Amino acid sequence: MTRKKLKLAFIEKDTARKLAYKNRKNSLVKKVDELTTLCGIDACAIIYGPYDPQPEIWPSPSGVQNVLSKFKTASEFDQRKKMVNQESFLKQRVENAEKKLKKQLRDNKDKETTMLMLQCLNARGIVPNDSSVDGLNDLTWMIDKNLKEIGRRIESIDSNSNIPQNQNENQVATAQSQEQLQVDPPLPLLPPPPAPTVSDIDEVEMMSRLGWL
Repeated sequence: MTRKKLKLAFIEKDTARKLAYKNRKNSLVKKVDELTTLCGIDACAIIYGPYDPQPEIWPSPSGVQNVLSKFKTASEFDQRKKMVNQESFLKQRVENAEKKLKKQLRDNKDKETTMLMLQCLNARGIVPNDSSVDGLNDLTWMIDKNLKEIGRRIESIDSNSNIPQNQNENQVATAQSQEQLQVDPPLPLLPPPPAPTVSDIDEVEMMSRLGWL
């Protein structure tokens, strides 16, 4: 189950605010402890609350002094790096909200233009008389955008349909070349006949070879 989005606003009820303070304080101290253990860094926490007579210090007064001394010895640029105050924090949130608003306005405008285009298609190309010049320009841009997208999809389909055909042609050419190169295997060579022995030669031929005849 997803966690419900928290509304950042001051809690009016005192008991609920006190309970939220206690839970968030313990969670913050736990996160700082996990940060130092997992990342191997020096960190500390000093929390002033209206419900405690003394501020909450973590991990200890000496640990806080060590972290603050390291911070003071750093350069001014490093000290102010990514440092925000209440004004800069609110400014960042306002800028982010403005970016989201602009994006939402663009999305709404695209949807309205798409609905106008569909309305014109259903009316066989008849544009409503109450359309403004800006609306007509947006409609022209949307039509051109869709036509380009359709053209890209057609080209993609054509290119994909040509790939199997080329593969088949290559396979047929390879098979034909293999058939042309394939010949009957050569006959095995017969071993040479054995040399005749003395017993196989008759006496007359032997005497003629020796020159006795």
